[in-house]
Amino acid sequence: MTFTVEDVVEALAEAGVRLDRGLTEADLKRIEKKFGFSFGPDQRTLLRAALPLGDAWLNWRHATAAKIRERLQAPTDAVIFGVRSKDFWPEAWGARPQDAEAAQRLARERLARSPLLVPLYGQCYLPAAPASEGSPVFSVRPGEVSVCGADLRDFVTVEFGAGPGPGSPAAEALRVDFWSDLAGR
Repeated sequence: MTFTVEDVVEALAEAGVRLDRGLTEADLKRIEKKFGFSFGPDQRTLLRAALPLGDAWLNWRHATAAKIRERLQAPTDAVIFGVRSKDFWPEAWGARPQDAEAAQRLARERLARSPLLVPLYGQCYLPAAPASEGSPVFSVRPGEVSVCGADLRDFVTVEFGAGPGPGSPAAEALRVDFWSDLAGR
């Protein structure tokens, strides 16, 4: 990790983000078991240190199961929406099927084999484990995927104005299968 969790928590606090006590390891394991994923190392470390609340943060402690599932599903829905209505089709996927339903099926197959993205803030996500420390933060909107932080610290710096950003997040970000390709298209 090119930053400490203390840096991130301090930057969030300075930006006025409300922070609750962190989740316990038992809390994290319960969430992971219930929803079938493991938090990546950066998100796990942040959530152990503090639980950001308000605005577009997901309250992992009190959100309903339906809300968590909806937020976990949102990146897939955004890509499928782009495939369906905006002709979103990465070159790496090969030729786009002429039939719209076939294109959506193929996109869903690609998404099912891709690393899961876990909600961080609004439409910004971190990859689930086995992600590396220092993984990029991805913004996923209908028909658009981008890197909005080279890592968690960079994301907080850029999103919350907690100091100057290091430059182009995409240029400095670690590569995450599938999502980095979509962000670089």
